[in-house]
Amino acid sequence: MAFDKNLDKELFHEEVEFETTKITVGVFAYNNGIPKLQVSRENRSSEGDYSFNKLGRMTKEEAEAVIPLMKKALEKM
Repeated sequence: MAFDKNLDKELFHEEVEFETTKITVGVFAYNNGIPKLQVSRENRSSEGDYSFNKLGRMTKEEAEAVIPLMKKALEKM
């Protein structure tokens, strides 16, 4: 069965922007299933457009900004 975006319910969504990237923390429940935490990164091009990238490693600054968002997200799970 293919992924159906209409079945993916967003329970929480917050993002934090940095100079050339933004990190998003979300909680999603697919098809009324168990809520799951999602952390993603988008990098900004020189034209100002964002594109998804692998989250990979985070700087200390990024981690300090994302951890409070993750704690808020946990309350929605």
